[in-house]
Amino acid sequence: MSSDISRRAMLAGVAGGLAMTATETSAEPLLKPAFRFCLNTSTVRDKDGKSRPITELLDIATKAGFEAIEPWTQEIDAYLKGGGTLKELRKRIEQAGLKVADMIGFAEWIVEDADRRKKGLEQAKQYMEWAAELGSPHLAAPPVGATGGMSKRDDPKFTQPVIDLVAAADRYRALLEVGEKMRVTPIVEVWGFSKTLRRLGEALLVAVESGSPRGCVLPDIYHLYKGGSDFAGLPLLSSSAIGIFHVNDYPKIERDKITDADRVYPGDGIAPLKEVFATLRKMNYTGFVSLELFNRNYWKQDPNEVAKTGLAKMKAATGH
Repeated sequence: MSSDISRRAMLAGVAGGLAMTATETSAEPLLKPAFRFCLNTSTVRDKDGKSRPITELLDIATKAGFEAIEPWTQEIDAYLKGGGTLKELRKRIEQAGLKVADMIGFAEWIVEDADRRKKGLEQAKQYMEWAAELGSPHLAAPPVGATGGMSKRDDPKFTQPVIDLVAAADRYRALLEVGEKMRVTPIVEVWGFSKTLRRLGEALLVAVESGSPRGCVLPDIYHLYKGGSDFAGLPLLSSSAIGIFHVNDYPKIERDKITDADRVYPGDGIAPLKEVFATLRKMNYTGFVSLELFNRNYWKQDPNEVAKTGLAKMKAATGH
């Protein structure tokens, strides 16, 4: 017994000494963020707001210095319809030195109508199959079809918001089960303009009440502001609760008037980015932070310069 105690004391002393040495000699690196930087492809659309070919997007992300991309399923679909294969695309991604951190898709997993929800799960399954083939661990799961009037369709029932968030959690669990065998995790995305999951707390409730340890959320600087969430709520999350974090900034515009197109480079707006990234560091979040913008002025510019500028500003905002 005494030898065990002595051994533990010795190990504790060694560990303490190493920790003290690290603190004394290199305290600054311990405070540095370990974030990984990703490009959401919406940031560099063409001047008409249309998606660029995925092969071009890979080139843009690589030249700018990103570690990963966050493509939209429509870009993958266009590649496949053009004769490409997922195997070929994954090879291109790997040769570019990139990873696919997440994919953006719009499957109706949350809607009230059971038939539409069934079709939505089928669509989500296809998207997650693509994600698995491309090595992406995640698929974004926004409350599409249940936003409460944001669709262009005339039928108001089409976008009927989900009022019962516990029911939404059950639907999220079904979505998680679809991706489980493929090892792809759907992420509950906060949409600030929606009447469903517009706040961080609502998205978190859905993830928690799904009953799955794989449940997680997708916070977004702009959407948190747009939906009325206070950034002070972020410290209540753990690093494992965040699937990916969308980074952007916004100018001084009222919540009810600001739109996606008003997003600007990190640091060019009034969002409390310093506090947000300090919070992420404290919770030891080391996942991807993804630059997601829909700024039409940026779309008119050289996409390589936009990506390069966006990464530099994102790194500056995170203190990297």
